[in-house]
Order: sequence, then C-alpha cells, then structure tokens
Amino acid sequence: MSKKCFELCKQHDVSCPNKDCRLWIDYEEDLNCCEIAIDKHGEMTLREIAKREGISYVRVKQIQDKALQKLKASLSNFGL
Repeated sequence: MSKKCFELCKQHDVSCPNKDCRLWIDYEEDLNCCEIAIDKHGEMTLREIAKREGISYVRVKQIQDKALQKLKASLSNFGL
C-alpha cells in the first residue's frame, strides 16, 4: 500500500488503519504513518524518532550505528 496509503491518509486527514503497512507507526499525532511524520516535520533528531517508535534514544543510536557499519562495509566491498 505504502505510497497510495500515505496519500489517502494525508488527503483525508485520518490515521492509517493498516497496521500491516511497512510505513505504519504507533503515533497518532502523525496519523500513524512515518511518511506523514517526515513530510510534516522534515529531518528529525534521534530523540524524536525514539519517541515515535516507542524505544529509547540509546536504542535508536545503536540501530543507526549498526546501519552505518553495514553501509561502510558494503561500500568497501565495492572499493569505494
């Protein structure tokens, strides 16, 4: 659903009812959609992301660090 779902929810100003959508977050203020959150707020701090995801800032930082490690490893595999 993703893009179509996001557009419909935003257009009708309703929370996303589709919990199976990969963009769904349990955060009513942003209509339960991470795309709407990004569209509404732009870049967010790790603390803002933690609040929306219902996890600690430290956990968000750990996820970020691991993702960056994977990116660096992937780039080094391509010789970049």
